[in-house]
Amino acid sequence: MPWDRKLGDKLSDAIVLKDVKKIYRMGQEKIAAVGGISITFEEGKIYCLLGASGSGKSTLLNLLAGLEKPTKGEIIFKGMHLEKMSESDLAIFRRRYIGFVFQSYNLLPTLTALENVSLPLAFRRVNGKERKIRAREMLKAVGLANRANHKPSEMSGGQQQRVSIARAFINNPKVVFADEPTGNLDTKTSEEMMNLVTGIARERNQTLIIVTHDLEMSHYADTVIHIKDGIIESIDEKPELKAGFIESIDEKPELEAESSAFERED
Repeated sequence: MPWDRKLGDKLSDAIVLKDVKKIYRMGQEKIAAVGGISITFEEGKIYCLLGASGSGKSTLLNLLAGLEKPTKGEIIFKGMHLEKMSESDLAIFRRRYIGFVFQSYNLLPTLTALENVSLPLAFRRVNGKERKIRAREMLKAVGLANRANHKPSEMSGGQQQRVSIARAFINNPKVVFADEPTGNLDTKTSEEMMNLVTGIARERNQTLIIVTHDLEMSHYADTVIHIKDGIIESIDEKPELKAGFIESIDEKPELEAESSAFERED
């Protein structure tokens, strides 16, 4: 297994990129979607990857989340080299340490809100009773305690995104990626969602990486990374932050103790 450190080590850097490149071939042509990026994402901070369509920000997100492997360079998460992992190990890695909030919500239409939120816990083999308890706590935290038994078709876009946020945080991941999380929402609902997702991340000291083309969304971040043509154009450190999540979460599920390597899961 390609781990450089034990998973229990406390490191202040959540993700480190060293000269990361991602090159695609289109016939005889080579396209550098990411053109050699070196950057450190610190634990507990909120980042915004800001750039126009085609700038390479979504490719960078996929690399950070272990959804794609770099053509060149190193991607290090808590001492673990993602570029060296097998696909099966990357799948386990994502289940245990990564949460996702998507623009299109990605909820399963045949499942209720409670079932959608509890789904990641099923992959972690948490028992049914515990899954329901934790899923209800998360739905309460995002203001949807009374929608637990509703299916996506019975909820508004804002409510569906709240379910998506609850699902992203249910495993108490180390890093949450939000890919254009307000793209399908109106302005008022967008503000509510951003306050919600950034507030939960701050309360739990989780790293949140937001990918967007919307300059307004960047105001919620501690650090704004401007991406253009697959490289970092500039980095803006923001000392003043928007007000975040107001309500507190009563109880937070603790991350289970991890061994020095992932045990195999079926």
